[in-house]
Amino acid sequence: MNSRRRFLKNSASLLGLLAAGCGGKSRSGGNGAELRVGMDLSYPPFEMQDKAGNPDGVGVRLAEALAAHLGRPLKIMPMEFSGLIPALKTGNIDLILSSMTATEERAKSIDFSQPYAFTGLALLVRKDSAIQSIDDLKKSARTVTAKASTTGQTWAITNLPDAKCVVFEDQSACVLEVTQGRADAFIYDQLSIYKYAGENPETTRGLLKPFVEESWALGIAKGNDGLRAQVNGFIDRFRKEDGFSKLGERYLKDEKKFLEDSGIPFILR
Repeated sequence: MNSRRRFLKNSASLLGLLAAGCGGKSRSGGNGAELRVGMDLSYPPFEMQDKAGNPDGVGVRLAEALAAHLGRPLKIMPMEFSGLIPALKTGNIDLILSSMTATEERAKSIDFSQPYAFTGLALLVRKDSAIQSIDDLKKSARTVTAKASTTGQTWAITNLPDAKCVVFEDQSACVLEVTQGRADAFIYDQLSIYKYAGENPETTRGLLKPFVEESWALGIAKGNDGLRAQVNGFIDRFRKEDGFSKLGERYLKDEKKFLEDSGIPFILR
């Protein structure tokens, strides 16, 4: 009788382990497990919300294509940019797909996929400003503004030690600092500077030639090599199928034409 009880108990334990192995969510996210992608949805046209409040933009479409490639349901997790890496490190999300620059500093705490976009830091300045390049910001004490936790903020702190750096979570607040004359320059990525200069032609102008070149990649938890290999495989396939070019035509047609006419390579390639 005791032997029978032990047999039933061991069988139940084995079945439980098998069920957990089949139905549970592993860190690498097996097929069918929900793919939780962290995004800051305040960065149009890459990550944003449509008129109905639904996630939209280049990054959203890319996440949808990735989830379909992996055969996993997609769950977009909106959050502030500064919260993305902490959320990844604590396991609250599986990936970061939010126009994030793959920097050496960030790579100390998370892994990155291969790049999917190539851009750089540019400047938004007052239309009547004498500033013509990044070198002009180094000549005397200046006030610059940057979005929190971005490479613009990091670059300003490291390379403009005499400048006052005003930081905001929302990039529109940074633009306002320039339009209202409280900051000499807003340091941000090239396409955003193009956009904000176009929206404020009476008060600002963009210095669009990047003074620092950067690349964007997906953020992946340290050691999750299986998922990283899957993401890299997807990026290779998406590129070969002209997926990036199609996203550019859909969301960035004017920007693409402007950059190419200016002799500057387009960001998605």
